[in-house]
Parts: sequence; C-alpha cells; structure tokens
Amino acid sequence: MNIFVTGATGKVGSHLVPRLLQRGHQVKVLIRDAAKAESSLLQSTEVVEGNLLQAKKLEEALRNIDVVIHLAAQFRGVDEETARSSNIDATIVLARATMKAGVSRFVFASTGLVYGSGGQLRPHREDDELQPGSLYPQTKATAEDALRQLHAEQGLGLRIIRLGFVYGERDPHITEFLPHMRTWNPAQRLHMVHHSDVSQALLLAASTPGVDGRVYNVADDAPISVAELFQFHEHSGHYPAEVSRSEYNPFELILDTNRIRNELNYRPIFPSFYTAKDAGAL
Repeated sequence: MNIFVTGATGKVGSHLVPRLLQRGHQVKVLIRDAAKAESSLLQSTEVVEGNLLQAKKLEEALRNIDVVIHLAAQFRGVDEETARSSNIDATIVLARATMKAGVSRFVFASTGLVYGSGGQLRPHREDDELQPGSLYPQTKATAEDALRQLHAEQGLGLRIIRLGFVYGERDPHITEFLPHMRTWNPAQRLHMVHHSDVSQALLLAASTPGVDGRVYNVADDAPISVAELFQFHEHSGHYPAEVSRSEYNPFELILDTNRIRNELNYRPIFPSFYTAKDAGAL
C-alpha cells in the first residue's frame, strides 16, 4: 500500500514507520521541519515538509495514496488554543484533503481516555458515551465527532483506533507519567498496549475492507496496577513516600477489546507488560 503518515517523528509514528517499511509498504510522511528529523527516516520515506493546516499542499501530497494514518497530535504541555488547532482543526483539514484527493481510507489514532471515569463497573466499550475529563481527550473526542460526521455525510473512509497506555522499545512514556500517578490509589489498574501491537492494530485498520465508520479499542490482555508499575520502576525515584487511599473506579482505564479481536482478528503480540519485559521489548 501507499501510506501517508502524520506524526512520523512522535512516539507512535517513530515505531510505526519502520514496521510499515519492513512489510514492503511505500510510506510518505508529513514533517514540519525536515532538518530535525532522523536521517534514516528521510532516507527511507518520501518526505513532505509542511503542516496540517496547509490544505492545498496536503491535497497534492495525497495523490495516489491508498490510506492516511493520522497520528499527529498535541498531548500535554500546550495551551487550549494550540491543542484545539492541532488536534481538531488540523484533523478536519487533513480529512477533507483526503477526500478531495480520492484516498479511500483514513485511520485516526485516538485515545481510551475519551471515555473518562464513567460509572459502569465493566470495561469501556466503543459505543459507550464519551466523558473526557481533560483537554487532550476532549479534543480527541471532538475530532472523532467531526470525522464521523464527514463519514456519514461525505463518505470519508474512516476507521478510529482508541489506544490504551502506549509503551515499548526505547519509549520513556511510563517513567514520564509515573510522577502523575503518585496520588493515585495503588490498586488502580490501567490498560496498556505495546508499540508492536499499536502498529499491528493500525495496519489492520488500514488494510481491512468493509469497516468504514468503525471504532476499535486497542489494548493488551492484562491490565497492570499502579503499584506494579512503581515496583518495577523503583529506581526512577518516583516511588510515592506514602500510599494513597483515594477512591477509584477499578474499570476507569480498562478497555473492552472484543470488537477488534472479532472483526479485525487482532491478537496482542505482547499480551501483558510482563511478556514484553521477558522478551526484552521495553
């Protein structure tokens, strides 16, 4: 396939692009500043330098592309205006350019955080009401709504992937987030997904026919507790001095993955954090 990837230099994109190339796909990437990109990325892909608000340039870049995988987003540490421009406005511009260029499939990487805390005592399902609590998932939920409208009204070949907590090879995501979990109840669990399985899910969504408009949760088979993560990363210096006794919903960060297993035949390469650890894939 000819695949156009945004966010190729980010945590997910930098792991996805090499896997796409290994499988023989032709990859074109959008990069804001090619001078800051790794030389290996520049040598192995076709690079388009620009940003996601340049509609005409995007439409030209998307000619003869089979699928767009949209990963680019502002996660933390930006103001509301920047987050909305990057995560909502840019997504809509790209989706419209995708349709104008005649690209048949558009894969949107979202987050399991769009469900919020919820009230049900079961894992979150794709058709549950979205109740995002913070800015990042709020912008992702809004972008999802806009994309679903473009799918319903104008035929955008949309597939939405809602990711659990992403981790894996050479990714400091866990240690970066540990300070934020110091006030969490240690029994709180979160659903994780290794970069290998993120790439698997994105490629399945990109290549499977007949699933336009569908939403898929992506996670491994075994949620891990905050206490386990701290125990494994004791050397990081973030281990809380006192154990939090805050209340929590045991299913708040847990995703139901039955749909992607049944419809796309997704099976985690790393069913748990511990299998990835034992395989040397952290």
